Amino acid sequence: MNTPIPPRSLRRSRVAPLALLTGAALVLAGCSGSAGAGSANTDAAEAGEPVHGGTLRVAVGSDAGCIDPQQVGNNDSIYSSRQLVDSLTDQDPETGEIVPWLAEGWEINEDATEFTFTLQEGATFSNGDPVDAEAVAANLDRGVELGARASLITSYLEGYSGTEIIDERTFTVTFDEPSAQFLQATSTHTLGILHPDSAAASDDERCTGVIGSGPFVLENYSPNEGSTFTAREDYDWGSSVWENTGAPYVDGIEFSIVPESGVRAGSLQSGQVDLIGNIAPQDAAQLTGVGAQLLDRTNPGIAMGLRLNHDHEFLSDPLVREAITRGIDREEIVDVTQVEGTPTATSVLSSTTPGYTDVSEALEGDDETVESLLAEAGFEQDSEGYWKRDGKRLSFEILWFNVAASNSATVELIQQQLAGHGIEVTLQEGQVADWQNKLNEGDYDANLSNITRADPDILRSEYHTDLKNQSRLEASELDELLDAQASEGDEEARNEIVADAQRTIVENYRLVPVYDLTTVLAAGENVHGVHFDSGSRIHLSNTWIED
Repeated sequence: MNTPIPPRSLRRSRVAPLALLTGAALVLAGCSGSAGAGSANTDAAEAGEPVHGGTLRVAVGSDAGCIDPQQVGNNDSIYSSRQLVDSLTDQDPETGEIVPWLAEGWEINEDATEFTFTLQEGATFSNGDPVDAEAVAANLDRGVELGARASLITSYLEGYSGTEIIDERTFTVTFDEPSAQFLQATSTHTLGILHPDSAAASDDERCTGVIGSGPFVLENYSPNEGSTFTAREDYDWGSSVWENTGAPYVDGIEFSIVPESGVRAGSLQSGQVDLIGNIAPQDAAQLTGVGAQLLDRTNPGIAMGLRLNHDHEFLSDPLVREAITRGIDREEIVDVTQVEGTPTATSVLSSTTPGYTDVSEALEGDDETVESLLAEAGFEQDSEGYWKRDGKRLSFEILWFNVAASNSATVELIQQQLAGHGIEVTLQEGQVADWQNKLNEGDYDANLSNITRADPDILRSEYHTDLKNQSRLEASELDELLDAQASEGDEEARNEIVADAQRTIVENYRLVPVYDLTTVLAAGENVHGVHFDSGSRIHLSNTWIED
């Protein structure tokens, strides 16, 4: 835990960035690339014919202590586990259209309670067993039983009543209530299909290794150290949006855990690795200066911001939550801590999410607004400039995790900005493997995080009080809106409900949106064909290494 920053004495002056962060911003000013909503994958077509062979070496910043794709939620862990499994469908990252993958076709009944899929022929797990209807049913049946690490799969399968096997390649998934979101959910890593033996194993056993039907096979996994994969020569059933639907071009992949962003950048520059995640702003210009490729895509889903625990003494007060929200200078945070072009948050959903609505007016503020809100909430300023109520200082702790290179700088600047408004903030770095347990148990005040999904139903996963409800909300009309959008099959009508849900969440200050998380990776100049999926995670079967 760190020491809180005292409030500034001049109440209407702009918060001065920390000296360390100012240096980062100056370096960033020379960066030639910019982050954006579109995919900026390495362009294999311009590079010529793919070259077969070699090992792709990837360095990421953290590890969740688990390799099971159905139980991991942070990007660094998804990058590796995603290579093991295929999904029933895929989602075109450019259009959002759901397209075939393991399933060659599907039918949905009128009220979206029954989904009948037909599997393509020939797909097998890495041990040679077929990917059949029984395997899919085993995954779905087991998915609803997974524990705390699998909070996303619980929401994707909310209302699941079972899977009827029609024949080896055909099955019907049934829900008790309409589930308009389920088809998109089948495109995610979270519903990636495991071998039935892996699906049946205990949660902890699955974290040490699983068998999938994906283009790569796990050879070794060491928590907090890395993992190694070998390519499947017999793979021939890739997603219909991939350029290469057959065997991978590289022979294998080595993932290593390198927590320091500067060390990752140095490893890429020296040729020790070929691809790195979590690019820090201060490293961007240096990397492009030596010919590295910056690959960026703005993540859909819930924007990066502060998840708030509504059981907290002060954060349960809507006026306090609004004061915190309006007291944060999003433009400054983006300018100082993020790679150039990262959008500021304008809603609970990021701007690349289907159904997004701009509600930025509820996020704007200044000193006078913050002071007025806190005074209305019954606070008074003491001689040091802090706000107090009933003798207690307005204070809370931000729990953060080192899963993105900019997280430390972001929480430090939020701390400084709110100190300037007389709100005391302390910071606590958590261990990535403990993340879900702390949130599920409510063992936090505020948490810097985002949740990626290219479907607005992520709002229901996060904020419905009958689901994980890690923000500790009380049941309200928001639940009704979230249920309504989940059962609405008409896209236009569903988007109207989603817009109402966004306004309800933001205007009641259920969270503090800060910026739209933008995934930025860097690849060596000889690496081609890195592919972002619709959730800004990577597929590597099309990747190849020149020379």
